[in-house]
Amino acid sequence: MGLRLEPIESKTIWEEFLLSHAPQSLFQGWLWGEVEKKAGTRVYRFGIFDGNTLAGIAQIFVVSARLGTFFHIRHGPVWKEQKQSYWKEFIECMRLLAKKDGAWFIRVSPLIENSPKNYELMKSVHFVSSPTHEVDAERCWLLDLDKTDEELLMGMRKTTRYEIRLAQKSAVTVHKTTDGKDLKYFYKLYQETSRRHGFVAHGAITEEFEVFSKENKALLLLGFHQKELIASTIVLFYGGQAIYHHGASVFSKVPVSHLVQWEAIKEAKKRGIKVYNFYGIAPDDKPKHPWRGITLFKKGFGGREINYLHAHDYALSPLYIIPKSIETIRRKMRGY
Repeated sequence: MGLRLEPIESKTIWEEFLLSHAPQSLFQGWLWGEVEKKAGTRVYRFGIFDGNTLAGIAQIFVVSARLGTFFHIRHGPVWKEQKQSYWKEFIECMRLLAKKDGAWFIRVSPLIENSPKNYELMKSVHFVSSPTHEVDAERCWLLDLDKTDEELLMGMRKTTRYEIRLAQKSAVTVHKTTDGKDLKYFYKLYQETSRRHGFVAHGAITEEFEVFSKENKALLLLGFHQKELIASTIVLFYGGQAIYHHGASVFSKVPVSHLVQWEAIKEAKKRGIKVYNFYGIAPDDKPKHPWRGITLFKKGFGGREINYLHAHDYALSPLYIIPKSIETIRRKMRGY
């Protein structure tokens, strides 16, 4: 076997490779590994070497859930080039590691093009399309920031532009902070938002904000109308993009959320960021998707859609049939 795995303990080596080959791979980033560790997840960081050449990296999260234990490689592995031989040998390395950890399967969601060619590549190395719904923003909405503020406004949906200007005239204020103590205001809205939109509330937002804000790569925006907190957003800055990673709001006749997003976009421009990533959106052909409303909101700011390959699974045990069946049933029941 030509490839070998070696732990990488240098943040510099890791980030240089990642940002050179897949700068949008947030979950393969060193900082995200630190987030997972703080949340109690076991994390492996491997360099994948072809001789003396670093051919790829894989940050592996060991997930122990009711569906069984599995290896989750979110936004990865990241290769210097996609080669069938690399994938085959990488799987053999994973088999040995998985046996030690008792993993039933490997789940990958590499940020590579959603194309027949890449589906064939995964099929050729015996991965199958994951039964789970779309995960980790494999379908996302991007706004290019190489424009003036006025050009960005003119590129928006007319109603979105109107809502921003209405909020500005309605004495809405937006407070920006990197102080983790202010997360209590975000959480005040977040639980209600998760219930309203039908998504599972994330469990490691505090750890995420703490890790990223230490390097000035996280910002919390709080939108108030007449001193009442109406909307809040957490933005991460990574790989030349600003990522709208979490949002929360309560109903208001005043469009506070629109102004909060506009202020986040302008902040990204001030930092020299080239792309504002609105993150995950719903497919056009899934009218029951719980993200339908937020998708219309995001698209109102103008931009473009990008699609990455759906998550794929590699079974390591006959027990994989259990999570596969459960996730298939859940997806069909949800209708998206």
